[in-house]
Amino acid sequence: MSTISERLNEALKDRYRVEQEIGQGGMATVYLASDLRHERKVAIKVLKPDLAAAIGADRFLSEIKTTARLQHPHILTLHDSGEADGFLYYVMPYVEGESLRSRLDREGQLPIDDAVDITRRVAEALDHAHRHGIVHRDIKPANILLSEGEPLVADFGIAVAVGGVQDQRLTDTGVSIGSPRYMSPEQAASDGRIGPTSDIFSLGCVLFEMLAGTPPFAGNSAQATVLKILSEEAASVSDQRKSVPPNVAAAVSRALEKVPADRFNTAEQFAKALADPTFAVAKSSVGANGKYSLRGIAVRAVLGTAAVILAFLAGQQTSNSDDLVLRLGLDLPEGQALSGETGSRLAIAPDGLTFAYVGAAEEGTQGSRLWVRDLRRQGATVLGGTDGAYAPSFSPDGSRVAFLREASVWVVDRDGDPPIMLADGLGFGAINVDWGEDGFIYFGGRGVFRVAEGGGEVQEV
Repeated sequence: MSTISERLNEALKDRYRVEQEIGQGGMATVYLASDLRHERKVAIKVLKPDLAAAIGADRFLSEIKTTARLQHPHILTLHDSGEADGFLYYVMPYVEGESLRSRLDREGQLPIDDAVDITRRVAEALDHAHRHGIVHRDIKPANILLSEGEPLVADFGIAVAVGGVQDQRLTDTGVSIGSPRYMSPEQAASDGRIGPTSDIFSLGCVLFEMLAGTPPFAGNSAQATVLKILSEEAASVSDQRKSVPPNVAAAVSRALEKVPADRFNTAEQFAKALADPTFAVAKSSVGANGKYSLRGIAVRAVLGTAAVILAFLAGQQTSNSDDLVLRLGLDLPEGQALSGETGSRLAIAPDGLTFAYVGAAEEGTQGSRLWVRDLRRQGATVLGGTDGAYAPSFSPDGSRVAFLREASVWVVDRDGDPPIMLADGLGFGAINVDWGEDGFIYFGGRGVFRVAEGGGEVQEV
């Protein structure tokens, strides 16, 4: 059992016995546990430390009460919540079955009746939540559980807890709320005004995937997917699958409108349209002044200075080509310039929006150190204790950076904690580092070696 599992077990021993980790996402880790008081299996969802710190225990415990009041046959209920030994957690029933994600991975496409039935029931659950002032923000197949064929919407707990947290505080944690393939345009553009129609768009994406076998917007990376969501119209699902009834295809198109006001006003309307064989919608193009129109859209990402703009030129012709090339200019202010000569000097985080690089040392001193730059904010920040560092590499979750210094391998947290040395006395000229997803940090020059991300013996590969 891991150290975290042991701590959690000790903290909750009066109520729960933690048995094993059963899932992990960008915001939380899920553990299977036994409810000692009621003699039943439960799932305990524990927020990631950075997210927990951004939300705060008081806010989490206050806001999570709203989720406890959601009582609907297609919403996974909340049993318990709390704070223990620094962990913020909430407890849900353990569902015997699988997620919609698992079923889609196995079957590819679902029978039309099954897809429509699942969507209608999820829409009813969302309508119930929306009428209680709760927007889910992360509707996707992985958050729809199937128990004896009945769908259950999970993860309302996190949705409520993060709903009022300022975007900047979440950005600082590296946490992204929502999954790129199912984000609404306003969520992808960080509009800030995320309402019920955002969930409707996401559910439309899920239904499209159930019918067509692939989401309506799918790029080779998260960034490419977001650009498609912002700039391209979704294809008609009936073009992908001829047997889809006209009313279902029309309902999907309505749910996937770029402008929130052009979608269904409520999730209940979406559910009714799917059951109404007479439902039809005229697909209209938004004018040049429409907020998310294709001809007038300007997707701007300010990257450090006002002169750096990522934009689609207003008035350009829409293209279905995937061969979109983005050229970004990035100025590094004086004193933050790229530096160093040995090994690699630049590492891009998994989110694609942050990079670490070898930059200038403190003014008046010689050498270099590691800097981190978030493309969504101005200026870079220094990672303390990294003087003389080179060859940075991000951990798979983007929270830490490995680097080389004086023939040794180090790891530093992005939150400011001092670096930790993992391996020393490397006599084989290591010049590059790569943090693998298998729990090892790889490095080499003359040969390839690795060390466990928690430290230990250096192994030759």
